[in-house]
Amino acid sequence: MPAHPDAPPAPAVRTWSWSLAPALLVCLAAPAFFVVRVPWLGWVLLAAGLAIASVTERADASTRPAASDSSIRRPSLVRDLSLIAVGLLIVSAIPLKAELDNLAILRFAIALGGAVAVPYVISRWAYRDRAIRFPWRGGGRWTRFQWTWLVAVLLLGWLILPFYFITSGVYLNWPVVDTPELIARLFVGVGAVGIWDELFFICTCFALLRRHFPFWQANILQSVVFVSFLWELGYQAWGPVLTIPFALLQGFIFMKTRSLAYVVTVHLLFDAVVFLVLVHAHNPGTLDRLFLV
Repeated sequence: MPAHPDAPPAPAVRTWSWSLAPALLVCLAAPAFFVVRVPWLGWVLLAAGLAIASVTERADASTRPAASDSSIRRPSLVRDLSLIAVGLLIVSAIPLKAELDNLAILRFAIALGGAVAVPYVISRWAYRDRAIRFPWRGGGRWTRFQWTWLVAVLLLGWLILPFYFITSGVYLNWPVVDTPELIARLFVGVGAVGIWDELFFICTCFALLRRHFPFWQANILQSVVFVSFLWELGYQAWGPVLTIPFALLQGFIFMKTRSLAYVVTVHLLFDAVVFLVLVHAHNPGTLDRLFLV
């Protein structure tokens, strides 16, 4: 992950450490909140994760030799996990069932917006560590492979998503969209949630975890949170067969490109197909020529 210009050099992360246990507990709060929907279990997991992180961090500090370079400071695991916990608590405060009425849209905007804004504000002005950033352009111009992947995303979505949504019946988890106004609301809602996914799961959760763990561990942990949210949102039945690889790929792409713009573009292209499939499923005959199912 690229460092902020004002940030001190980051110490190397260890392949295995006891810090992985509290991070796992915090991330497992997501399926407690969004899959099994047992709020108290999620609270217990968050509290246990933060408590164990505090203990392991103190123990690590007491056994670590003094650094020769005082400018290299190890990031605080407790602080970073607390930012993820705050975001999860805010999101879990609302039902995530897809709805398109004004109250539901307002509820989503406040909760999802708060889950990104509050951790950022705490990190920036309370912790003063600039741990959360949103690198829009990141690694510079997109390569030929990146442009090719965008085309592949559209093709894969066109081949897979209609079969998934229609044969599993999960399209019924989204409201019927049979008027121009509802279709427009669905279009905006699907896109807005897709952008938020990258701001929270990748730029917040994954970036914070990456400060403490190797890429593959941080990516698996963020995917637990990512996929759990998508489950309650409606990607159920055998949806995790699709959402788990998607979440892992988004983390991988962000690490390689360092570009929020690119991962958002990938997500929005995928969600554009999701939108068309939902319109097609709820309005038989409307887009029959566009899809194979």
